Amino acid sequence: MRAVVFVVCLAGVWAKWPLRGKESYVNNVPASFDCEMRKLAYAYGKKLLPRMGAFESLYYALDLNSGDCHAVLEGEARPQVRAAVPVAVHVAPWGHDGFEGTEQRPLRSLQLAADLAAARQVPLLLRGQFFLEDTLHLGPRHSGLEIRSLPGESAEVSGGIKLEPSWKPYNTSGANIWVTDVPEKVKEVEGLQINGVRATRARYPNMPQGIEASCGYGCMIDGGKAKWTPPDFDKYGKVSFHTDKTPQHYRNTTHDWFNEYMIGVGGLCSVYDPPVSYWCSEHPSGGGAFAFRTPSGVKYDFPNGPYKKGEDARLFVWRPARWANWMFDVAKYDQQTGNFTFGRGGNQGARGENKGGDFFIENVMEELDHPGEFFFDKDSHKLYLYYNGTGAPPADASVVVPRLQVLVNLSGTQWKPVKGVQIKDVKFSAAAPTYMMPHGVPSAGDWALDRYSAVFLQGTDSVLIDGCTFDRLDGNGVMVSGYNRDATIRDSDFSYLGGNAVVAWGFTNETKTDPGRPGISLSNAPAAGVDGTDGEHPVGTTVQNCSAREIGLYEKQSSFFVQSRVLSNVFFNGPRAGINMNDGFGGGDEIAYNLVFSTCRESGDHGPFNSWDRQPFLTTVRTGKPSMIMQWREIHHNFFIDNYSPQEDVDNDDGSCYYKTHDNFLVYGGQAMKNDFGGHDNHHYNNVDAYVGRGLGVCETLPGHDDYFYGSLAASAVQVLSSSATCGPDSIDEATMW
Repeated sequence: MRAVVFVVCLAGVWAKWPLRGKESYVNNVPASFDCEMRKLAYAYGKKLLPRMGAFESLYYALDLNSGDCHAVLEGEARPQVRAAVPVAVHVAPWGHDGFEGTEQRPLRSLQLAADLAAARQVPLLLRGQFFLEDTLHLGPRHSGLEIRSLPGESAEVSGGIKLEPSWKPYNTSGANIWVTDVPEKVKEVEGLQINGVRATRARYPNMPQGIEASCGYGCMIDGGKAKWTPPDFDKYGKVSFHTDKTPQHYRNTTHDWFNEYMIGVGGLCSVYDPPVSYWCSEHPSGGGAFAFRTPSGVKYDFPNGPYKKGEDARLFVWRPARWANWMFDVAKYDQQTGNFTFGRGGNQGARGENKGGDFFIENVMEELDHPGEFFFDKDSHKLYLYYNGTGAPPADASVVVPRLQVLVNLSGTQWKPVKGVQIKDVKFSAAAPTYMMPHGVPSAGDWALDRYSAVFLQGTDSVLIDGCTFDRLDGNGVMVSGYNRDATIRDSDFSYLGGNAVVAWGFTNETKTDPGRPGISLSNAPAAGVDGTDGEHPVGTTVQNCSAREIGLYEKQSSFFVQSRVLSNVFFNGPRAGINMNDGFGGGDEIAYNLVFSTCRESGDHGPFNSWDRQPFLTTVRTGKPSMIMQWREIHHNFFIDNYSPQEDVDNDDGSCYYKTHDNFLVYGGQAMKNDFGGHDNHHYNNVDAYVGRGLGVCETLPGHDDYFYGSLAASAVQVLSSSATCGPDSIDEATMW
């Protein structure tokens, strides 16, 4: 059998827009192809989301305003017609809780209004901008409630507290720093938004364009120039190992990889909550695998040090190779030696290392030395701002401190869920940072996640989030946690987020208690950790016709969407993979008709799509009966551009199996699809692979579990197929080609 390669020769000047990498296929991309491809991506994105009209953010992200590749910015937004609601409860910030809740006499409290609307079984209409004092809680008694903006208006729900600063000059001779007192009720200022845009917490090195603009691999200190304190392996005591040896649970489709469910409880994984991870198990395996650990501190001679209050600093540290970043608060600071001993933190990624990679420091007054930065002195309750204009900050500027981490919490149980709640046409903003909150490790991917988001779903059925905007949130946008059935997020836009856009993440019984399920009795842990048949996971989650951009501003191990059905979306500008499937739990997902580009802008590995499947689980998704084998996932009719890493368009990493990747347009990248370290049963067919290093990289598989590569057009690929030297012999016998 033979693979046929079609080579497309295009003349022209070589492309110069954000193509990152030294590989020959990147350097030899003709500008004529690259420009027309970007114009096609623009047309495709507008077709997917006609409501966006000219779609300016997409236009500029594709660099179509440049002189050497110019397209016309045009298009009219499709109007969304919303029918009037004759009977409803009205709520507005200028209302009063003694009113009746009519349009002329609205209520003021969002919680009171939601309770009343649910009791009356009528919609709740929002007007104006709400600065929440407490999270809006919706339970089973709110089932069927519709929450929406008043037709023709756009209500905003903010998790921030609005300040009324009285700026006074602090240092306006060599800089332009101003200071104001902050009310005692504001205990911390980890984030600050001025006129709806983030300021940057005082840091070193500086970010010339501010926190909302990616520096790529810049704006960091080279981790190799610091001295890292080794991990403290005895800090939390010994780990307890568990490997599932039930014969019926043995996954026999891989070759010496990922056949058994295995975890470790306690030990260094005590930084997680619950304190459990595959990466603390007795024999973790995979690419670069070893037991979890993080450095205990760092010594570095900061140019503006020593710091007066170095113990208040926070250090953001990339894991070497930039697979994730850790954040550490400081437990002890030695001014004489410049040594920082880490305290809380190090739980933001699942994979560890003995040393840190590139890093920066923030929250020290001495680093308030660049326009756009701020510093809050919690002892004096004073806020300092290096104003990036001339003179004093405008007195009428909106100054908001994000305070609440969760704005709307929909929580029930699978036995008594929250049913049929709809949230429409509402903007959510200024949720507080969550990256220092408890994190857990889902299955055996590289990720650690926090169960916090602006809109949080757990124990729900048929919830709809429609036409909403998620902007300037310091954590995740939407978390679909635990038991959820048929949640839909559609026609919504996510931008400038600290974490992920949408996450779907379930539970199994790995520990006797779980803080994510308070009051629920868990049984047979840790043996029951392999068992995903009890329903405590999302099923039927759909993300459709959404846009997402500028995400992962704080937590770099983040994606636009994690583990859900993803259809007809446009997303770009993120630090890691665009879409992540963290494991093969159940499977059956569909990723179709999406435009994804400019991913992995700040990290190594991956591209537009990434998956792992290191940890087998027992589910009923494949056949309706308990099985360790997941249902096929399909990746089809997507437009993926791997212009930043560039490694793979579709990265089926460690153990990934049962994927059908077909009818996609895959542009750039080291490989169109890579399948390694125990992966198998990945079928790559009927794709167009344009200017990739090679079409497919595969590994050794067991008989009957081959990878397939056929029917694809490889346009000017350097290679068609190879076997990765890291996981199999240098041959192509493992792949079946037609």
